[in-house]
Amino acid sequence: MEDGDVRTAVVTGGTGGLGLAVSAAMVEAGYRTIVTWVVDREAEQARAALGDRVELRRLDVTSPDDANALAAELDGGSGCWALVHLVGGYLDGRPLGQMSLDEWRRQLDLNATAAAVMMGALLPGMVRRHGGRVVAVSSRAALAPFAGASAYAAGKAALIALVQAASQEVKHDGVTVNCVLPSVIDTPGNRAAQPDADTERWVAPADLAAVIAFLCSDAARAVTGAAIPVYGRA
Repeated sequence: MEDGDVRTAVVTGGTGGLGLAVSAAMVEAGYRTIVTWVVDREAEQARAALGDRVELRRLDVTSPDDANALAAELDGGSGCWALVHLVGGYLDGRPLGQMSLDEWRRQLDLNATAAAVMMGALLPGMVRRHGGRVVAVSSRAALAPFAGASAYAAGKAALIALVQAASQEVKHDGVTVNCVLPSVIDTPGNRAAQPDADTERWVAPADLAAVIAFLCSDAARAVTGAAIPVYGRA
């Protein structure tokens, strides 16, 4: 990369409770930041919070066509340096015996397949340019599943395996692939779902965003294939 060039970061799910903090952290670190979205309300929230500091793109992260179109666009310029994949989903407390196959598949799509789609589209360009970063958000539930989280935990565990396998494929090309494992993130959604919880123990979005920004930096060049706990005190 030539002096003065600005690296591009793609943040999927960058309009949610965690996403706004991560998107802001990437902007503050100097990246041209492209934030994907699918929910109109969240896109409006991101515009209000981040203004024109980010580029908002409507994109279905489970669609290879959408992902490949974005990759082709970026590869026509300086390419994508960092993919920060935040997209995920949790079907609140549904026991496995009460879950439909469609609900199971939807959670695996959100928590694992979407990451595979985005990484599959953007990693080849990083390899060709001999540099890049991928950071995905898994969960402590992948290592310590709890009742009612069967599909969520399975998807997040699959994400860790995906990250570790992909890191082996690209580690000799200047590309690192890592994931973070938060406990409970202090977002408005989680506060609404657990109104009596001690939120002081939860992970602040800005703290998790700082870890993610570090993993995208040159200083993290020696870290790859890692699943990094970011538990706070929860």
